[in-house]
Amino acid sequence: MNYSFQHPYPINKEFKKPVAYFCMEFAVHQPLKTYSGGLGYLAGSFMRSAYELGQNIVGIGILWKYGYYNQGRKGDDTMEVLFQEKVYHFLEETGIKFTIKISGHDVWVTAFYLQPDLFKTAPLFFLTTDLPENDYLSKTISHKLYDSNPETRAAAAILLGEGGARLLEQISYQPDVYHLNESHALPLAFYLYRKYRSVSEVKKRFVFTNHTPEAGGNQKSDIYLLQRMGFWGDIPLEEFREITQCNGDNLDHTLTALRFAGKGNAVSKIHLATLGDLWKGYAGVCPLISVTNAQNYAYWADKEMYTALTSNDDKAIIERKKTCKAMLFEEVADQCGVILDPNVLTIVFAKRFAGYKRAELLLHDMDRLHRLLSSKETPIQVIWAGKPYPLDYEAISSFDKIVNLCKSYPNCAILVGYELRLSRLLKKGADVWLNTPRLTREASGTSGMSAAMNGCVNVSIPDGWVPEFARDGINSFIIPNTEVTEHKFQQDETDAHNLYNLLEDTVIPLYYLQPEKWLSLIKNSMRDILPYFDSNRMAKEYYDQLYNISGNDSTPNIGN
Repeated sequence: MNYSFQHPYPINKEFKKPVAYFCMEFAVHQPLKTYSGGLGYLAGSFMRSAYELGQNIVGIGILWKYGYYNQGRKGDDTMEVLFQEKVYHFLEETGIKFTIKISGHDVWVTAFYLQPDLFKTAPLFFLTTDLPENDYLSKTISHKLYDSNPETRAAAAILLGEGGARLLEQISYQPDVYHLNESHALPLAFYLYRKYRSVSEVKKRFVFTNHTPEAGGNQKSDIYLLQRMGFWGDIPLEEFREITQCNGDNLDHTLTALRFAGKGNAVSKIHLATLGDLWKGYAGVCPLISVTNAQNYAYWADKEMYTALTSNDDKAIIERKKTCKAMLFEEVADQCGVILDPNVLTIVFAKRFAGYKRAELLLHDMDRLHRLLSSKETPIQVIWAGKPYPLDYEAISSFDKIVNLCKSYPNCAILVGYELRLSRLLKKGADVWLNTPRLTREASGTSGMSAAMNGCVNVSIPDGWVPEFARDGINSFIIPNTEVTEHKFQQDETDAHNLYNLLEDTVIPLYYLQPEKWLSLIKNSMRDILPYFDSNRMAKEYYDQLYNISGNDSTPNIGN
């Protein structure tokens, strides 16, 4: 079937270069559950900014039949994982069908289209193999985001990378730049190589963004499994080894993407330094720059609070925050049977539950936490929320440990269903946004950016984006950090001790004893977060810095 595609909004001449943006997950709005966490939030904000700026961009993703998963509760209130089929009547069927080779077999692919005006995004196409022409195994390729089966994940990578490139040909959209947001769609690089028969030609049109130094986010796979899956198509193994410089039995997906890219970017200045240390000994790595992540102001910011800020109406800021807290507390009461007080300092920890993010850091010394939670003179309320990976049993155990803690305290709650709607509610209702990753492990992090756009005060380890924003005691509070050379258990001990001290000696007293200064922190935070941490700046920098590639420099080069 012929499908006629023309870019549906007027293109700004500053951003006329056609770009295809490949990402395994997109978080554009609550009804479309094609995301797991921060990577999707970032991609969603970029697509919104591309729309606002009139950029000539098309997004390519996968339509996950069961999404990531639905987070619920078991009978004892601990966390439950539910895979539930999603149906989206608001997506447009393109009628496009074609086949790709996976494990030597033809797999049928179709695409659904998200109209830009619906959620104010760049055009987005979502691929799926859930078609009657396919056998059940082929259908499962697009069932679960980040499926635990390594063969299914390899197949999903082929679907996104090669399938996405084939889709662009079907709709006659010829990108000048292919932007790989993380290495999940790496087969795209091999598809372009087969098309142009030259790595240098691929470099002229291929860029790559790395979002994490974590091993779990930088995949390594057995090359013989990938070869059997058709990961690089019909390229002979010896030729594959030559172009990837992969001499062992495992393919490093991130390193390979860096070797095929004409340019790559880190997602904060600290992350750039981390990548420089990580890859400095490897040949063929592309030039690396820093384009700090950001979030979309138009989607995330509380406009009523900003109206009050620009009109210097302090009373309206205070009242709006109390109103937002009351809305959040309705959700808390509904989920947890806890009635919280809008006049009490409310601390929120809400993000993907992963070990290095340390959701349990507040629980490190239970005696000190008990004193904080039991104070009558300077009371606090604490809310946690976040989704672990469904098979990360350590992270799920951490979630469940907090569930059991909350049963003992009427001023604590942990929420399920941490998706866009709940994330916005939490950011509007929090006084303090707590961020406690192990230093150098958070490449950027973005939740604190959108929290600041809602009148939250960040209390954070100085990692990721935070050092580019924070003015300690003026627009945020910095937790003094330990040496990264120390063992992680010692880091946790030191950081927890410093966090308790900061809360007890500075943050909590300031909220109650110096409300004018607390209001000043809120206002400074709301002002300082803009315009740099609005994703419009990031989207412009992509065009100005990342998409301006020559593809000729293949030596390690770390620059700002």
